[in-house]
Amino acid sequence: MSWVTRFLIGMGVVWSVAVTPLMVGQAAPADQARWDRKYDTDRYIFGTEPIPFLRAHAHLLPKGKVLDIAMGEGRNGVYLATQGFDVTGIDISPVGLKKAQALAARHGVTIATQVVDLEAYTLPKNAYDVIICTYYLQRDLFPQIIDALKPGGMALVETYTIDHLKYRPRFPRAYLLKTNELLTVFRGMKVLRYQARDDGRQAYASILVQKP
Repeated sequence: MSWVTRFLIGMGVVWSVAVTPLMVGQAAPADQARWDRKYDTDRYIFGTEPIPFLRAHAHLLPKGKVLDIAMGEGRNGVYLATQGFDVTGIDISPVGLKKAQALAARHGVTIATQVVDLEAYTLPKNAYDVIICTYYLQRDLFPQIIDALKPGGMALVETYTIDHLKYRPRFPRAYLLKTNELLTVFRGMKVLRYQARDDGRQAYASILVQKP
């Protein structure tokens, strides 16, 4: 019996956590196994609290359907569920998503989750009021995010920038934002908030944009 199952039973919660099978991508099994190993621990490796940028601006988001891309253990999506949003999280790791379900149960909310290989997945068009994507960089997703938003919908993105190399010199450059890259890729959107920060431990950029 997994620790997640034990937790749910201990909370008096009885349901089955549906995990849609992963059916795409040659590299997916290796990526899935790597992330499953990382998440296979009793602790939440990225914590259970949302990123500060999301917490600070959640009140600006339109109520409705949220997509949490690369949800992981669920800290951001579950927070939005506690604020009344209808949240779906997608990620390559079923282990991470089960922890997200457990976190949702702890907070007394429900979320939907689906295991997908994002490198071979196409987001549905005009489907979401809000899309969040934090600390996952796949550049061909940016135009999909724009297309997947309903008119008036908002996207919130945060991840590391090239300046992060000063703290982690071996971090793959392909997964770091160039200077002002978020402003460039979302140039057709209304920029509500933007920041590029270096806090002495990490360097990252955050953006909140709205589709016309």
